[in-house]
Amino acid sequence: MKTKLHPAWIVAGITFGTLFATAGFRSAPSVLILPLEEEFGWRRDVISFAIAINVLLYGLTAPFAAALMERFTVRKVVMAALTTVGTGALLTIWMSKSWHLMLLWGVVVGVGTGSMALVFAATITNRWFVKKRGLVIGVLTAAAASGQLVFLPGLSKLAENPGWRTASLAIALGAYLMVPLIYFFLKEDPQSINTTPYGAPDDWQPPVLPKGNAAKAAINALKDASKVGNFWYLVGSFFVCGLSTSGLIGTHFIPAAHDHGMVQVTAASLLALIGLFDVIGTIFSGYLTDRVDPRKLLFFYYLLRGLSLFLLPSILFSTLHPSTLVFIIFYGLDWVATVPPTVLLCRQVLGPEKGAVIYGWVFAAHQIGGAIAAFGAAVLRVKLGDYAAAFYLTGILCVITSYFVLQISTPTSLKKEPVKL
Repeated sequence: MKTKLHPAWIVAGITFGTLFATAGFRSAPSVLILPLEEEFGWRRDVISFAIAINVLLYGLTAPFAAALMERFTVRKVVMAALTTVGTGALLTIWMSKSWHLMLLWGVVVGVGTGSMALVFAATITNRWFVKKRGLVIGVLTAAAASGQLVFLPGLSKLAENPGWRTASLAIALGAYLMVPLIYFFLKEDPQSINTTPYGAPDDWQPPVLPKGNAAKAAINALKDASKVGNFWYLVGSFFVCGLSTSGLIGTHFIPAAHDHGMVQVTAASLLALIGLFDVIGTIFSGYLTDRVDPRKLLFFYYLLRGLSLFLLPSILFSTLHPSTLVFIIFYGLDWVATVPPTVLLCRQVLGPEKGAVIYGWVFAAHQIGGAIAAFGAAVLRVKLGDYAAAFYLTGILCVITSYFVLQISTPTSLKKEPVKL
């Protein structure tokens, strides 16, 4: 007897909750920059270097995490990742040197959050859904934004009073509390509960999961994908996506606003407001991905993002001018709307069965871009006195990227393109 609610939606809900909580872990570094400057006297580029390590490892871990999920189950990988994040955040309470920050927030938390990341969302979507994939990946991607919406202002207040250590403790407890939720309620795949994915045809057969070395599988997928031109277009475009989101705005929006006289909690609330509009934009992007050529969607997303970045330095942040709110809405709707069409195109590089691992490598490029922006923007600010150059350079790259995404092969030509597996 079929139930009205397909189990895939329950799994998607649990995944949403996990990614929602993880967003709090990811958003924390941006609210710690100013408190750490004040307490330890560390320069902004030093603190930002630790954040750059975090962003970089968050991405580089992703393709291996995707392969590990295929090899050792999603549940085990996610529980281990949450435990790692909790431990790293907890140990920061006792740090006293800048290299402690780089080791704990940079390496430990970076690897932990990267082992979940959006690869978790892509893996769940690929396993549990045949129909509505674009919509589901859009909703799961939006979880990160909505989590930021809830956690960022609160973490900012904790970082100011009673202090940043309380914010770190809150993150550690949140990560530990998520572990039993995953253990008891997340189902591994449809066949584990004798069902099929949502929208699967009657003759659907479960994919054969790899049994070999997970790291080797990820490396082999990279070697095969490197022979496909579309892969490099996706890598390049997502590099710029990371540069312009998590690396630049996600890391430096609050310090840039503070440089122009805005209170940190207010700036954090504005960044969270970007998250609110991102929820709307990303879910709608998922809806469109099921209906519109994903290349055209990416063209408009990168073009509009680039134009919005050109406006930001002129807006400044000293008052809540209407133009500031226009940027927040405009940029928020576009924040990670790139994810659903990119995930769909990744499935077409080496086939659906390798889509999650390919997305893992493309996402790694996203985070490399983010790491460069997280550190590079801080260096430009130290050298030039403000962030204007960083905003302008990133805006130019977004506009250039909007052209190159149109060079990605269409699905029809992909079917004709011989790909050596």
